[in-house]
Amino acid sequence: MNEKSLTLTTTGTSQCKAFTMAEILLSLTIIGVVAAITLPSLTGNINERTWNTQRKALYARFSQALSLMPNLNGYGTLTAAGVDGSGSSYDAEDNTAEAFVTEGLSKVLKINNICDYEHLADCGIASKITILEGTGTILLEDIKTLRGLNSLYISTYSYNTPDTKAAAFETAGGESILVYYNPQCTGNIQETKFHYTQSKMCANFVYDLNGTKGPNTVGKDIGFITALYSTDPVVVAPMPLPQNAGSAGHSGGRPGELCRKQDPENRAPNSEELMSIFCNKQLAGMSNQGMVGTGFFWSISPAPSTDPRSTWLHNFNTGSRQPSTSGAREPVRCVKR
Repeated sequence: MNEKSLTLTTTGTSQCKAFTMAEILLSLTIIGVVAAITLPSLTGNINERTWNTQRKALYARFSQALSLMPNLNGYGTLTAAGVDGSGSSYDAEDNTAEAFVTEGLSKVLKINNICDYEHLADCGIASKITILEGTGTILLEDIKTLRGLNSLYISTYSYNTPDTKAAAFETAGGESILVYYNPQCTGNIQETKFHYTQSKMCANFVYDLNGTKGPNTVGKDIGFITALYSTDPVVVAPMPLPQNAGSAGHSGGRPGELCRKQDPENRAPNSEELMSIFCNKQLAGMSNQGMVGTGFFWSISPAPSTDPRSTWLHNFNTGSRQPSTSGAREPVRCVKR
């Protein structure tokens, strides 16, 4: 009995099971497929958080720096081409954006390298940018001037804005910045009725958080910051969403509710943020206004009116804004917090 038991025990313990090579290969294949599916998403989320943190830090630095400048207008020389008294023609002269950076901004913000209009790429500016909606691209060559950035910044029926050349610089933090400048910008005079907003834009900055590294896409590593009003500037850095949240008329004239319904993390833009988005509407994918057939967008900034629902309504075709009651059909374009 003892021998038999011993034999059975010995035989039982010798029957060890293991994975076959086919099973191991199948397991590795499954792990690889899962990793291929999840890693891009995880990497994307990490990049999004990094860009968002960088964007907020850059905005804070710019806001502080621009508030230290005594005024934002009047830098550089801007003259149109013409003919002098002897009949000789002369070229236009424009060094305004470069002068704004070298003579003004560099005094209050740490800057490593400054590039003029002819050498923007030397400051890490990408040659091609993907617009916010991701459906198209813009070449640097096409947005090297203020009117190039916004093709409808001037028209026969709206405000005539000076067409100035862009400049660029690199920050101490490694960001590449494209600069657009209006040396004739004005202050905030508290308008109460219809007016054009172009004259209030002093400086507009298109930033790239990692230079030419990529993805060079608006809403990811690329965005914009706008400084409005020549004195006591208001600095904004809106990040618009790719799609409208709907019509203000569908929310009983409360644009903020539409944005919260679209996403609890979204909010409706104020008037200055819409002015900034208008300046950069090609980058924001909003240059062709087929939306609701109007080209108007609501802000949440109160406007002078006897109606408590009245807010500033912005026309993205002309750059104008006017007090209006936000119960009409015009759309709302929300921004990220």
